[in-house]
Amino acid sequence: MPQPTQGDVHVNAPLTNISVAFIQNQTDFIASTVFPNIPVMKQSDRYFTYPKEYWFRTEAALRGVSAESAGSGYAIDNTPSYYCDVWAVHKDVDDQIRANTDNPLDADRDSTLFVTQQLLLKRDLDWAASYFVSGIWGQDQVGASTSISYPSNTYFWDDYTNGDPMLDISKASTSMQKATGFRPNVLVLGPEVYSALRNHPKVLDRIKYTQRGIVTTELLAALFDVDRIVIANAVKNTGAEGQTQTSSNYSFVFGKSALLLYSNPTPSILTPSAGYTFTWTGLFGGLGMGMRINRFRLEWLKSDRVEGEMSYNMKVIAPELGWFFSAIVQ
Repeated sequence: MPQPTQGDVHVNAPLTNISVAFIQNQTDFIASTVFPNIPVMKQSDRYFTYPKEYWFRTEAALRGVSAESAGSGYAIDNTPSYYCDVWAVHKDVDDQIRANTDNPLDADRDSTLFVTQQLLLKRDLDWAASYFVSGIWGQDQVGASTSISYPSNTYFWDDYTNGDPMLDISKASTSMQKATGFRPNVLVLGPEVYSALRNHPKVLDRIKYTQRGIVTTELLAALFDVDRIVIANAVKNTGAEGQTQTSSNYSFVFGKSALLLYSNPTPSILTPSAGYTFTWTGLFGGLGMGMRINRFRLEWLKSDRVEGEMSYNMKVIAPELGWFFSAIVQ
């Protein structure tokens, strides 16, 4: 095949714009909203980290007359690396199908949205597998009904008699700040956890004198002393194509858990973050999202192909900046 191909030298701007607009409107998908996006020109490379122990110890000492000042220093770890895999999916638009499509249907637009939905769901599934599971973060705290032993477990947040989510999150925030110098600023909730918090008597008691008396994510963020609360509403279908579809095939991507973390709002070389998402822009152009939508002709099939690609790597940067509440509701 001749190189470069048309897909390499031209990205279909109208279709890409449709797809980008769809990303912005689909708040159920959270993979692009929690951690900073780090655009990278190379598919793989190394990055630097600064071990925290050097920055939380002082060796400043009294200086004597005609004496040198106390010396100190810090180490740099240049071994961490990333590799941005490429994920792709396509939908072919047959000439006959397009010619017979009635308004308001639009085969090219609908195929673009379908392909985008496929990619967004894949990315959220990867985000959940990378970050929203036990064994990743500095602390896992499991929901329980009895035999509570802090910080290994705590009462279920939908146990409205014993559960105290505000106290749990406050303790976790203070512990994280004590260990890292950074207080968490984002709380990611599965939908069922969000529902439990919105109906918790202790939460309702705190907000009953507010202007509307209705629990919102903004009110919860203020109660839990974080900048943002992110509700992960994405739904997945585990049934195979052609299989009889039942309600049991469908479930939330993010289960009955919660993740409290520090996400750097302005990432830089000297400031930490619980995680980063590296997106490869060298192949995908200037959107800065590691994504592109192409449309190209398949003459032998008498069809146009709408193809979407994404390239990213989700990395845990500082596990001590995350606190995972696992299966925190029943």
